[in-house]
Amino acid sequence: MTATTGSRRVLLAAPRGYCAGVDRAVIAVEKALEQYGAPIYVRHEIVHNKYVVQTLERKGAVFVERTEEVPEGAIVMFSAHGVAPAVHEEAERGKLATIDATCPLVTKVHKEAIRYANDDFDILLIGHEGHEEVIGTSGEAPDHITLVDGPEDVAKVEVRDPEKVVWLSQTTLSVDETMETVDALKTKFPGLVSPPSDDICYATQNRQLAVKQMGADSDLVIVVGSRNSSNSVRLVEVAKLAGAKDAHLVDYASEIDESWLDGVTTVGVTSGASVPDVLVEEVLEYLAQRGYADVEIVKAAEESITFSLPKELRRDLRAEAAALLEGSRVGR
Repeated sequence: MTATTGSRRVLLAAPRGYCAGVDRAVIAVEKALEQYGAPIYVRHEIVHNKYVVQTLERKGAVFVERTEEVPEGAIVMFSAHGVAPAVHEEAERGKLATIDATCPLVTKVHKEAIRYANDDFDILLIGHEGHEEVIGTSGEAPDHITLVDGPEDVAKVEVRDPEKVVWLSQTTLSVDETMETVDALKTKFPGLVSPPSDDICYATQNRQLAVKQMGADSDLVIVVGSRNSSNSVRLVEVAKLAGAKDAHLVDYASEIDESWLDGVTTVGVTSGASVPDVLVEEVLEYLAQRGYADVEIVKAAEESITFSLPKELRRDLRAEAAALLEGSRVGR
């Protein structure tokens, strides 16, 4: 722990920012652009961060909402949040070469869903309706999965056999919120099976743990992250529950309202798992200019996990895409 004296201080969370899955996805886009040239199409935002998306767009990435928007014979990358099998089928019909940048931890949940569906379990997926990760996981076993969007949803959940029901979860949720939902489900279904290992991402848990440790000592917590980032939004909630008097989510230092600092002695700073550290450095500089120059690191965990890049980056995808397109013309 590093600290200096001073009446105003910053508590800086560690770990914060990029997780291994986000790092892998962003590098995958950059490598694809380097190997194959622009454009590289990406279905949905590669990760939920405005700065990252805009930076990759300037390098030649083209973000689309639907697979049908990608021209035949092009390369499309699937985001870190994962996609349903139907999306892979759409890409095949569109004669597209694909790169799957799904986070391996999300892929793990997909495989669990497939396995439990094959064993004819009812699967209760804890997550937020409309989130891309939830859509992708649900698509693996739509006839077996029921979405449970928080404890308030539990009362209306129905299953075929209370002895053959399992819960899975979106990886970016609040640990406490998820377990509250699990406890409510277990009360209703005492035979509820838990997944073999925790579905909530290690990075999500670690970032929440750091915020819990500094929240009670913070007059204000600033979370750097985008509003469509589930794990970033959760960090604001966790900070307030941990005792922070106030907490706000910002994409950039320029979004900080100076009135938030009125009467504030200690500011906690962290960032979501899809946020590059350059944005945190800008916030620290903003605070230093206003007298918060003393920085103390609040370390909750060590992180050393890395993931290898998608295997598709080891192939000539431009040639594959051209062959797919030529094959479709020959078959007409």
